[in-house]
Amino acid sequence: MPTTPTLRFWMLADAAGSGATGLLLVLAAGALAPWLGLPETLLRVAGALFLPWAALVAWVGLRAVNLPRLVGAIVALNLVYVLDCVLFAALARPWFGLAPTGLELAFLLAQAAAVLAFSLGQWAGMRQGRAGALA
Repeated sequence: MPTTPTLRFWMLADAAGSGATGLLLVLAAGALAPWLGLPETLLRVAGALFLPWAALVAWVGLRAVNLPRLVGAIVALNLVYVLDCVLFAALARPWFGLAPTGLELAFLLAQAAAVLAFSLGQWAGMRQGRAGALA
């Protein structure tokens, strides 16, 4: 499947957002922890997990041709992340005993909204690529 301009844009936007978030959390976890109401280690580990994800998504976005299953897996994992953000915002205190601040809740919901947009754009780009491949 060819990588359409739409797919490339949304993959690279996802990679940039994920990479920036990962770097922020890794490098500033200590400063952010009191503001977000979450443990520094949790923030640092979460940030570290964003970095290989950002690299993978950038690699996919820069390829001329992609496997539809790989792109579909990225879209699906992004949708799982959206659900995770919403569930964590709702259940962090009762299930995990954490006390996220209003700023953390806003951060989580903003991430969920951005990643949902990435997913929808990636899905549209994938559909365009499939339609072009069939034509």
